[in-house]
Amino acid sequence: MIDDIRDDADDRMGKTREALDVAFKKIRTGRAHPSILDTVMVSYYGSDTPLNQLANINVEDGRTLAVVPWEKPLIPEIEKAIMKADLGLNPATSGEVIRVPMPMLTEETRKGFIRQAREEAEKSRISVRNIRRDGNGDIKELLKDKDISEDDARRGEDAMQKVTDKHIELIDQTLAAKEKDLMEV
Repeated sequence: MIDDIRDDADDRMGKTREALDVAFKKIRTGRAHPSILDTVMVSYYGSDTPLNQLANINVEDGRTLAVVPWEKPLIPEIEKAIMKADLGLNPATSGEVIRVPMPMLTEETRKGFIRQAREEAEKSRISVRNIRRDGNGDIKELLKDKDISEDDARRGEDAMQKVTDKHIELIDQTLAAKEKDLMEV
């Protein structure tokens, strides 16, 4: 029973870290990377469709993305979607290719992105601690119902703390890597 609670908490904490990775992809660095446009949704025949399902996205050079739509009539829609995505990007069309230059990051912008990354990491840490609290509550419930002994409850809570520490350490490592990435000029 305790192992099931711990495994469930470990799985949920892993999903929290995956959500952090997605949030970090939205925080752009100075380099062009196709994943920056992962959140862009384009109106395609009345439904919102991810951009990567409607076009090829390639890195043209270190600072420019090239978006090549599979259907030419989608070019204006894709341009609008990139601008509405609030990524601070201004696409430029030349023929059938939409070029998305990455603006240079100023020191102030970098610090703002680092602050945003730290906030996202802190939200993830809070989420991990809430999952730990829920797991410990389940263990206390088992103890209250006399399904487990006090020693088993203590071991379960210790195991839950180890899982929590592992995930928080991974979140901190991910944050450190993102900060390093953002500070590269």
